[in-house]
Amino acid sequence: MAEADCVSEAADPEAPEESSPGSVSPGTTISRVKLLDTMVDTFLEKLVAAGSYQKFTDCYKRFHQLQPEMTQRIYDKFVSQLQASIREEISEIKEEGNLEAVLNSLDKIVEEGKDRKEPAWRPSGIPQRDLCSALAPYFLQQRDSLRHHVQKQEAKNQELANAVMAGREQVKELQWRVQARQQAWQALHRERQELAAVLRIPE
Repeated sequence: MAEADCVSEAADPEAPEESSPGSVSPGTTISRVKLLDTMVDTFLEKLVAAGSYQKFTDCYKRFHQLQPEMTQRIYDKFVSQLQASIREEISEIKEEGNLEAVLNSLDKIVEEGKDRKEPAWRPSGIPQRDLCSALAPYFLQQRDSLRHHVQKQEAKNQELANAVMAGREQVKELQWRVQARQQAWQALHRERQELAAVLRIPE
C-alpha cells in the first residue's frame, strides 16, 4: 500500500507545485545567465510533469503489475538520464555560442546605460528622423565609394576600348600591306610570264 501511495503522489496532477529556485521578488534584477538556467529548470520540471509516472505505467501495465518496484526504478532512471542529457546538450550550446560571456556583456551594457544622462540614440524622439540621421552619412559614404569605383572602372574600360580600336587599326593596316604585296607579286608574276614569252625562240 505504501508503494501505491507513492505512485499516486507521483501521478497526482493536483499536487502543489514547488516554487522555482530562480524566482525573485519583483523589481530585483536577475542576470540573463541565471534567467536562462531558470528557464531550463522550469522546462525540465514541466517535461517531467507531462511524462508522469502514471502515464509511464499506463504504457507498461503488464510489467508494472508484475514488477512495480522495478518499474519505479526504471522510470526514475529514465527521468534522470533524460534531464542529464538535455542539460548536457544545452551546456554544449552555451559553450559553442559563448552565451555566458555574451549575456554577461549584455547585462553590463544595460547596467551602464542606467546611469547615462546624455540623450539616447534617438534624441529627437522621432524614429524616422533619427534613423535617417544615423544612416545618411553611411549611405553617402557608400555612394561616394561606389561612384569612385564606377569612374575608375569606366576609365579602365575606356582604356581597353582604345586598345581594341588600336588593335583593329593595326589589323586593317596589316591586311592592306598583305593585299598590296599580293598584288605586287601577281604583277611581277605576269611580267615574268610576258618576258618569258618574248624571249622564247620560235623553232
